[in-house]
Parts: sequence; structure tokens; C-alpha cells
Amino acid sequence: MNQQWTAPAWAVVALVAGVLVALLVLVALVVSTRRALVRAQDGSRALTGRLDELEQRLAAPVGTATPEVSTSRVAADPEYVITHLGEEPEAAAAAPVVPAPVFADLVLRESVVQAATLAAGLRRALSPETRHRIRFEMRREVKRARKQRRADLRAARRDLHDRERAAA
Repeated sequence: MNQQWTAPAWAVVALVAGVLVALLVLVALVVSTRRALVRAQDGSRALTGRLDELEQRLAAPVGTATPEVSTSRVAADPEYVITHLGEEPEAAAAAPVVPAPVFADLVLRESVVQAATLAAGLRRALSPETRHRIRFEMRREVKRARKQRRADLRAARRDLHDRERAAA
């Protein structure tokens, strides 16, 4: 019997390439995970060593302190006791629940108020009085800037003529 492949050769090559890429990604993930695990183990070993060192320092008796000093020091430092370890925290007061129609009414009212405020602001900003005032202020500012430029130009010319006279 003659069996013919129904898949084209490029599809087979693409499938093999995809499997190889997936395998490479998997290997990279395994390697990075192992490196992270080694780093974590090294860190935990270092922390364990520091903890052992601290425990040894705390367990060593303090031979230089006198009894009076040590008792007064102990009396001055308060001792704290953990009393709520492992207990469930008290439930917070539940937020008030608003029925759906009331909530929709509140949202709609707030939206209407905001839209009305926006419309009033636009109406006021685009009123003829405001536009006239803006136009008047712009003309006044343009005239002031023009006068200032002319004065600066006169001062620059005057300064240039003075320098030319001084150089001559």
C-alpha cells in the first residue's frame, strides 16, 4: 500500500522548529529556576549563620554588670507579650448597602448636576460680555507689547550710536 503524506514539508519543519523552541524555552526556565533556588539557599544559609551567631551572643552571660544595674535596667525596659497571634481579627463594620434603584437615582442625580454645572460654566465662559472682555484685554496687551518693543528698539539704537561715537 502506498501512503502519501497529506501535510506539506514546510508544515512539518515548522512544527519541529516550534517544538525545539518550546523545548529551549523550557530548558531556560529550568536553568533560571535552579539558579534562583541556589541563590535563595545561599541566602538562607547566610541568614541561618547570622541567627546562630546572634543566639550565641544573647546566650552568653554578661559578667561585667553588677546586680543593681541589671535589675534597674530590666525594670526600665518594658517587656512586650504577643497576645493575638493566630487569632482571627475582629470583623470591621460592614459598609451600608444601598438598594439598586436608590443607587441608580444617586448616580443619575450626580451626573445631571455635573452636566448642569458644565453647561452653566460654558454659557458663562462663552457669553458676549466675557468674549468682549477677553478681546479688550488682548488688544490692550498687544498694544503694550508693541510699545515695549519700540522702546527696546530705541534703547538699542541709542546704545549702538553711543558705542559708535565712543569708538570713533
